[in-house]
Amino acid sequence: MQGRLDEHVITSEALRGNALGDPHERPLWVYLPPGYDEERRYPSVYAIQGMTGQVDMWRNRPSMRKTVIELFDDLFASGEAPPCLVVFPDCFTALGGSQYLDSPATGRYHTYLCDEVVPWVDSRYSTLDAPGHRGIMGKSSGGYGAMVTPMLRPDLFGGFATHAGDALFELCYQREFAMCVRALREEYDGSVERFWEDFRSRPALTRESDQWLVNTLCMAACYSEGELPFDLETAALRPEVFARWLEWDPVPMVPRHAEALRGMKAIYIDSGAQDEYYLDLGALAFRRALAEIGVTDVFFELFPGTHMMIEYRYPIALRYLAERLTP
Repeated sequence: MQGRLDEHVITSEALRGNALGDPHERPLWVYLPPGYDEERRYPSVYAIQGMTGQVDMWRNRPSMRKTVIELFDDLFASGEAPPCLVVFPDCFTALGGSQYLDSPATGRYHTYLCDEVVPWVDSRYSTLDAPGHRGIMGKSSGGYGAMVTPMLRPDLFGGFATHAGDALFELCYQREFAMCVRALREEYDGSVERFWEDFRSRPALTRESDQWLVNTLCMAACYSEGELPFDLETAALRPEVFARWLEWDPVPMVPRHAEALRGMKAIYIDSGAQDEYYLDLGALAFRRALAEIGVTDVFFELFPGTHMMIEYRYPIALRYLAERLTP
């Protein structure tokens, strides 16, 4: 590697005493590009993981491919992108993720990221400490976090890139509610508690229904404090609860955060055209919502592919952000 990867542990007061009992001491990695010089200032991009992702998974090597960190290092070593710092926070929870939001059922992960990690990095590294030079990127739930965090905190983030980020909740989440109810009935006598007891007694994600149940229960914790948006017997929608989820859907969030989005220096959106969770349609809807508020300077692409094995797209987004966020 021609750049450098610094590995830290950060102590979080925001996460201390969280409802799940998850650690409040968290790993934090900072990638420094080749030739990093403390005498100059650099843009920074925060790379966040998807559902069930932890920070050390950035080192995972797909078969016959490079790791994400190696891809980023190649990008900067080649000179194809202006140098910038890449920050890898950890916002994993016992339920699989946090959606990078504050919730009493998971913890204050939005506060942790924005009010603890960002100042910590800026105080220790030669960053350009202004929103116009700070971006955020991610895939899936990380892509969701990358969309909503700048909407909520335009004082910190001036650009973002989302790869198949969670959007259009009626498509990407609601279709799994019936599968969850059936799995709970057939395998756990309708009991969420029995599911978690069984899940934690064996290797994770070894039953087909695990993927639906873990994702749905985690989203309920993030969006509605653990209250389920469907009836546990019939899967009939509970509109008053699902409405709380929809408040956090990036597509309807756009008009409520129009001013913040109009101020972004960089917006990158892509998705595999055959995404299994229909997040290609979410990407299209998000782009259309942006256009309706007058934001049209957007990188957008649907590429041949599904939801998986798209890490090769990350350097494309990082280059775009680095170019747009560099003075």
